[in-house]
Amino acid sequence: MTYDPEVRERLERDAKQIISRYPRPRSALLPLLHLVQSEDGHVTQDGIEFCAEQLGITPAQVTGVVTFYTQYKQKPVGEYHVGVCINTLCAIMGGDQIWDELSEHTGLGNDETTPDGKVSIERIECNAACDFAPVMMVNWEFFDNMTPEKAKKLVDDLRAGRPVLPTRGPEHLATWREASRILAGFPDGRAGEGVQAGPESLRGLELARERGWEAPPADVDRERPDEPVRPEQISPPPHEPGEPIPGEAKPGSQEGRSK
Repeated sequence: MTYDPEVRERLERDAKQIISRYPRPRSALLPLLHLVQSEDGHVTQDGIEFCAEQLGITPAQVTGVVTFYTQYKQKPVGEYHVGVCINTLCAIMGGDQIWDELSEHTGLGNDETTPDGKVSIERIECNAACDFAPVMMVNWEFFDNMTPEKAKKLVDDLRAGRPVLPTRGPEHLATWREASRILAGFPDGRAGEGVQAGPESLRGLELARERGWEAPPADVDRERPDEPVRPEQISPPPHEPGEPIPGEAKPGSQEGRSK
């Protein structure tokens, strides 16, 4: 199976725009994969071959990337793909329980989809939102401070077609295909909507401001910030490799410990 002429023409037009943003065509592979995923709902063999052709690389090279990143799906997922973070902090705060109860509630395992095609669920590693643990995501939008009850209601609302809004971000929840197109580099104009940062995150900035904390100056002096750093410009470490850092104990010794 291959793309019909109308679809292919549209994909080629979008691909050309994506590739033009990069100094080398092959650098555009990640957004191109999101593009074909937005068309098919997952990365198909046709999508792999299309990306390879557009970038002048082999299908095997494309497949290597597809199988490395979990955001690229190799089988159909739901219109709303629900991720439950089960990494350390979220797990401690209840992420494992959320997953267990949601899996039982839906009858789904990892990366499985409801028969109506509305919802799929996935165990996800860190969502980079530890301030709001336990966290879930729907099509990569945040749902913070979740509980098993909230999680089950969220999925029920999605399946019933009831409106659902992320805790932070856009005031509209994109479908899986719409979200994939956004990740391909075609914004929907909603990035600035809604709450952008919660009080938990802002508290750290407020504390830094109160105490006068600032980022240290750059360690290198370059005429142009976009020039690569040369090895001789980097300050040497304060100690030789393999030597203990001053103030730290040597392995197997009591040195450096408070008495």
